[in-house]
Amino acid sequence: MIAEQTILSLSPELSLVIPVYNGSRTIGLVVERIQTVFAPMRFEIILVNDGSEDDSELVCAALAEKSPEVITLVHLSRNFGEHNAVLAGLSYSRGQYVAVLDDDGQNPPEEVMPMLQELKRKGYDVVYGHYIEKKHSWFRNAGSRFNDRIATLMLDKPKDLYLSSFKVMTRFLVNEIIKYRGAYPYTDGLIYRTTRKIGQIPVEHRTNLSGPSRYTFRKLVRLWLNMFLNFSIKPLRLSVYVGLCTSCLSILALFLILIDKIWITPNLTVGIPTVLGSIVFLAGIQLMILGLVGEYLGRLYMDHTGTPQYIVRYVRRTDSQAEAPFTVGEP
Repeated sequence: MIAEQTILSLSPELSLVIPVYNGSRTIGLVVERIQTVFAPMRFEIILVNDGSEDDSELVCAALAEKSPEVITLVHLSRNFGEHNAVLAGLSYSRGQYVAVLDDDGQNPPEEVMPMLQELKRKGYDVVYGHYIEKKHSWFRNAGSRFNDRIATLMLDKPKDLYLSSFKVMTRFLVNEIIKYRGAYPYTDGLIYRTTRKIGQIPVEHRTNLSGPSRYTFRKLVRLWLNMFLNFSIKPLRLSVYVGLCTSCLSILALFLILIDKIWITPNLTVGIPTVLGSIVFLAGIQLMILGLVGEYLGRLYMDHTGTPQYIVRYVRRTDSQAEAPFTVGEP
């Protein structure tokens, strides 16, 4: 207990985890603003370079060299995705509280303090920032709304709770999240699996300083699949209901065809097109369900073979903890 208190007294009060992907033009401004806002308190910044294709590595390395006492650079070997990068940053964070921000300047560092105060005041494990007015493109907003509806269905979250990427968490929650070893993490799913002590407050959402969103259609689909398949078996149950409904509709259709043939239009020839249409429809349903089951089995196989969440090429940190993620209570 004494050792844990000693660690807590020496550790930063707040860690700010920032996944960086092609953010060389904006990350310097974000870090500069963070250093200004949080100057009165003990804090650290964890920059996770997620396989950027521009010179983000050099920019982040220069920032870490300029302020080695507060900035840690975690450089991944390739692009693993935002949620994997966040998990890497959480693993190397040491703060009693941890905030997650974007690298494009859309999440104002000034908003972290009200979120942190709300978390402490009401005893939450996590507080999300609910954007007053989103500055994303219509495509990104549509994708976010769709993901939010699916999260409500799959995770049983309240409809009025918006799971944004901008959040502040307690050390307890972070320690539980980083225990996850699956190859396809979804941070908000891990949070909602751990706790229901969740709050949110309205925050500002600024214009992207680096231009259009880097979230492509492919990345949005991958995020949706991680949420849809990794944290619920409801899709499998849904496939059972689809199969039952299809069978009932087929029986009803055959019954109506029989009535029509006997009493309404006895001269009507029930031919091959009807049979072929029924076969194609049922085959499509079967392939969809088989594909769903195959996706589950494929993800189980990837987890079983040890597919990594991320691979760290190197960590640039001034203290002796660079190679060992910090966890309160560890010997």
